[in-house]
This record gives sequence, C-alpha cells and structure tokens, in this order.
Amino acid sequence: MRTIDWEMMPYFLVVARQGTLRSAARHLDVSYGTLNRNIQALENSYGARLFHRSRKGFSLTDAGATLLPLAEDGENILVKARRRVEGLDRTEAGKIRFSLPQMLGYDIVAPIIARFQKKCPEIEIELRLTSTIESIEKGETDVALRGALELEPDVLARKLYPLAIAVFASKSYIRDVLPNAGPGGQGLSWIGLPEQFETKNWLHRSDYPNADMKQIVADGYMRLSLLRQGCGLSYLPVIFERLYPDICRVPGSAEAMMDRHLWIVLHQDLGRTVRVRRFVDFLEQEFIALKPDMQGELYER
Repeated sequence: MRTIDWEMMPYFLVVARQGTLRSAARHLDVSYGTLNRNIQALENSYGARLFHRSRKGFSLTDAGATLLPLAEDGENILVKARRRVEGLDRTEAGKIRFSLPQMLGYDIVAPIIARFQKKCPEIEIELRLTSTIESIEKGETDVALRGALELEPDVLARKLYPLAIAVFASKSYIRDVLPNAGPGGQGLSWIGLPEQFETKNWLHRSDYPNADMKQIVADGYMRLSLLRQGCGLSYLPVIFERLYPDICRVPGSAEAMMDRHLWIVLHQDLGRTVRVRRFVDFLEQEFIALKPDMQGELYER
C-alpha cells in the first residue's frame, strides 16, 4: 500500500462514519479544509470518487462502499498491533486515556483522580467525559468506567456492583409543586434522557407516568443542575443525596432500585501494562469503598 493510503485512510473512515465533513473535522480536531483536501487526495490516488456530495452530507459511492470494510480491517490490525506493543510496557510512567460518564466525573471520580495523582505522579490521566460509549476494541480509549448490562467482546472487565437509583427533586420543588400534583403526577415535570437511554421505560415504572417531559438531556451533570434549579423530577444515583443537601428523594415515590452494574473496562492487551494496572487497581479499590454510598439503604440487603 502506498504511503498516501496509510496517511489518508483515517480521514476516509471518519467521514464515512460521521456523514459530514464538519462533524468529521470536529471528531478529528482538524480544520474543514484540511479534511476536505485529504479526502480529495485519497480519491485522486485511487482514481475514483469515494463519496457522493450533497447538501445533506457525504454518502459512500460503490467504490467507497467497497473500500470501507477493507479500511476497517486495516484499522483493526493497527489497533491490535498498538495494543500488543503497549502491553509490553513495564514502566509506571506515561498516559492513560480514561473514559467515563459526566454524571460520575465531577463529584465522584475527580477526588479519586486527585488521590491517584499523589500516589503515582508519573502517570498522566487524560479524562474523557462523555455520554456515549467509546470503543475499547477500536482504540478510542484505554480504560472506561461504565454502567452497563452487557459489554463488547475482547475486553477485560472488572464487575463492581449494581448502582442504586431513585427519583429526586429539589427541596423547593417538593415544597411548592408536588402538593398540587394530580393523579399519576399530572402537573409535574420530568427531566429526562434521550430515547436511547430507555427513558420511557423508566417513566412507566415510576409513580409519575403522567408527568410531562419538559427537558431532555444526555449529560447527567446538566440533568442534576436543572433538577437543583427546580425544573422537575429526575432519576439519579442515590449517592447524590449525600453530596447535595438541596435535593432529596420525592416523597411517596418508590424506594431506590438497583440499576445496571458498574464496570471498569480495558482492552485485554493493556492488562499487562504496569501503569494501566496500577490505575485500574486503585480505581477499583476506591469504588469498592464507595459502595455503601452508591447503594444507599439497599447496601448488603
């Protein structure tokens, strides 16, 4: 394969996945013009158009559709090679990319990272707060903290424990709005999640299925902020009751319930890397210590 293929293939893959140049440019953190020039250079190299251009975005031509699975195969080989080499690393210095949900980042994980930094100052942690699942297998992150039912194959995972969640609101909302609610929560408002987070199922299981959905936000910390401003009800991990005295569980709502398990996930080839093992061991110990707060009254029931 010529040098230009190796250099340009990441640009081809991200445009094929994102569907627009602007979205792909943001994903790669490059300029729109840089990305466009690289796509054109790759097309000139092959002598074929790889994308149809339209106002709606970029879609694969027949040539592009033929190239895509081959490019993905090459990407997977390079990722596996990187993992194998990194797995031979026996030093405690270096960078670890750590992906986690925003909800757990600011108040729960940040103090853990501070303690880890004091213990292992030579290890650099790149924190990646996201409401989407970054792929371990595709090399998008090194270690991930996830709440999940199932995990992708070819990863190492440490299963911690199920999280407890309950319906919360601000104390002012409970005082001023809740007493005027009708049957099934009529007149109340939910602060919900996008549909891919199974919001509707959660609402139907709640004591307030008739409450309106006033805000929808994937960012858990933004959801917490809206709740504290008195915008409505929301499901939260029960640990936040201890962290924020201006919120509490909604009176009359069902007791806390166990949600999906908390996992620490990493690629199997990185399990031999000293710095990753140090970090994962520390993270696991810290979260085990937090288990009583993360499960509330359901702890060891």
